[in-house]
Amino acid sequence: MITNEVPITINVDTDFSLAIKTAKEIFFSDGVFVYPTDTIYGFGGNPFSGKVIKRIINIKRRNEKKQFIYLIKNPESIIEYVELNKDSLLEFLKAVWPNPITIIFNLKEKYFEQFNSATAAFRMPNDKFCLSLLSELNCPLISTSVNRSENPPINNKSAIIKEFKTEIDAILFTNKRQNSKPSTIISLTSSEPVLIRQGSVKFKEILTKNL
Repeated sequence: MITNEVPITINVDTDFSLAIKTAKEIFFSDGVFVYPTDTIYGFGGNPFSGKVIKRIINIKRRNEKKQFIYLIKNPESIIEYVELNKDSLLEFLKAVWPNPITIIFNLKEKYFEQFNSATAAFRMPNDKFCLSLLSELNCPLISTSVNRSENPPINNKSAIIKEFKTEIDAILFTNKRQNSKPSTIISLTSSEPVLIRQGSVKFKEILTKNL
């Protein structure tokens, strides 16, 4: 989708509605944008577009088999995509989200091919911009750290522009201080929760939510 050598740059703090409108247009035009979350900046795009998936993989220079994290607007929307093997699981999700907690689920079989996996990682972010955008999209949103594979995440607008300006369609940024820690990742694909990555929320804190 890139039409200029320099991507669109919008401050979500001062131009919130424009940022939402622009992100939505790029999302549904097979574009890729950078946006702030409640943790670190992420590359965003439509997870159901093979073109977008390929672009982000190429931008990050990452292994094609490595899975993305997908942001969702509320706990109820997860029901469309995953198998909830416990009646209490939805209440657990309502207790832990919105938060920087990513959860890996078993997907419903009809989504195996779409996500190229039998499992997928989802998160409901605790961020006004992300939640507003997700409500507009009514669809999951790819969220993956802004960096080349094996390099640390870039969490500074100027550095992001310098590194990726010819490869993305927009940078939606904030002047507010960003959380430098990524989300905590847990897996609920088996009978007991498993910690995959320790982030800003402690695993033992999550376990107190009566899973």
